[in-house]
Amino acid sequence: LQSLMLAKAKEEWDQEIVDKQAEKERYLSERVTPLHTSGLSLSQLQDLCRELHEKVEIVDEERYDIEAKCNHNTREIKDLKIKVLDLRGKFKRPPLRRVRVSADAMLRALLGSKHKVSMDLRANLKSVKKEDTEKERPVEVGDWRKNVEAMSGMEGRKKMFDAAKSPTGQ
Repeated sequence: LQSLMLAKAKEEWDQEIVDKQAEKERYLSERVTPLHTSGLSLSQLQDLCRELHEKVEIVDEERYDIEAKCNHNTREIKDLKIKVLDLRGKFKRPPLRRVRVSADAMLRALLGSKHKVSMDLRANLKSVKKEDTEKERPVEVGDWRKNVEAMSGMEGRKKMFDAAKSPTGQ
């Protein structure tokens, strides 16, 4: 099936090329008259060259004008596309404000008349007393020197420190 489709597409493509070539030849035969330069004098040949040159200039001016119009139109199309993109993409968003809404009001707004149950979210929260937490911590008041000895952690350094003190004291 695929090979048949490819063969058919190739045939149509070849036919299209032949048609374009025939159209080109037909157009040129209508527009361009055959030149007969044999048997013409030098002045007649010069006049023929001038006429052909004038025709070439006219065609070239037309081509230039059409090209300028085309460039102008493409620039205008680009500008319009940019304007469309600007209009589509840029719009001012209003600054959002924080609004405090209760859970009941929010459910009423979302569900409308279906919402009949009142939700008190704070009723389900566990209550914690601050006084209980403060009483649980026992505060130890003790000698700060004992605390230093407990915090030293390296007995060797403490002994070195004590040994350095004793010779100077003697």
